[in-house]
Parts: sequence; structure tokens; C-alpha cells
Amino acid sequence: VTFIPPVTEIITYCCLQLQWPSKLFFSRMLLLNYLGKIGPKTPLMAAATFSVGWNTFACSESLEKPLNWLLFNYYLTTCLQSSVNKHRHMFVKQIDMDHVMKAKSIREFDKRFTSVMFGYPTIDDYYTDASPNHRLKSVAIPVLCLNSVDDVFSPSHAIPVETAKQNPNVALVLTSHGGHIGFLEGIWPRQSTYMDRVFKQFVQAMVEHGHELS
Repeated sequence: VTFIPPVTEIITYCCLQLQWPSKLFFSRMLLLNYLGKIGPKTPLMAAATFSVGWNTFACSESLEKPLNWLLFNYYLTTCLQSSVNKHRHMFVKQIDMDHVMKAKSIREFDKRFTSVMFGYPTIDDYYTDASPNHRLKSVAIPVLCLNSVDDVFSPSHAIPVETAKQNPNVALVLTSHGGHIGFLEGIWPRQSTYMDRVFKQFVQAMVEHGHELS
């Protein structure tokens, strides 16, 4: 969520060299951190994010509540451990992999693996750099951000509402329900979700009227 240089190169190559006119997909937090750091220099016309974790500290605290830890945190931690353990021979010289495999939460995993892997002095340094909330003010293209206030991965008190109000390029849409990447509609939600509809409308508006913003 913080490794910006390769993202900059990928976006520049796809937009300017390949001239891809449609869409690119990146991690939500990585995309916002990129847009906040590069500002008006981005070749992207617009961007949309869904269920962003705005403040990594707050996200971790929410996921460490007993029920959330039981339902989500521990399982996701084991998934992360399984992913890196497949390639542990690549990390053993730099990282204590046995210690990593004993992590019981995402925060412990990040402290023992992620922050070390990317050269951060402490996990607090990593989490501060990973949080896109303090870079939102520097976003210089139209960005739609859809979040639900009942998302345990992104608690409502950490959503940067006031910062979004101060940046005319940012449209922050909050729903009462929707969870994390859910936004289901109806009693029997088998069709497109609210997230699908909002994304379609945003893309259509950018294609048809984006030139008016330049």
C-alpha cells in the first residue's frame, strides 16, 4: 500500500505508451497514496475507490476487537502467512520467518514481516505511510470514494470527511450499510450492487464530461 515508484511507472506506461483508454485496477490504498503523492502529474483522468481503509491504525484497532478478530483477523492472518511461507526461502536471510508464522493478528504480521520487508524502522512508520487519509488533500483529479459506515475494516470515525470537503476533486459517498465491498441491495440481492451502479454512473460521467474538467 506504500510502494509508489513501480505504480507510477506502470500507470505512465499504460496511459502514455499503450494508450489504454479504459481502466486500471490497483489496491485502493495504494491508488490513493499514489494520487496524493504525485498530484497533478498523474496521466490518469479519474479514479474510483471502494471501502478504503483510510487510517491503518484505526483499521487494525477495529479488527482486533474480539468478535472481529474471531471472524476476520485471525483467518486473514493465516492467509498472509500461507502466502509468504510458500516463498520463505526468499526471505529467511532478512526476516525471522518462524516468528512471522507465530503471528496471531494482521498487526503482528505487519510488524514482523511487512514493515521489515519494506525497510520501515517500526510498524508505526509503516502504518503512518500506508494511511491515505493525510494525502487526500493533494489529490488533483476527480476521485469517487465509496465507503460504508458499518465497515469493520474501515471504521467510520476514521473516514476523512472534513478533508474530503476541502478538496473539490473528491466525492466521498457514505452509506449507512454495505459492509466491506458489499453494498448489496434488495431482499434477494442477485443483481448488480449499489457499488456497481455508482461505478457505472461515475465512469459514464467521466467519459462523457471529463473533458469539461480539464
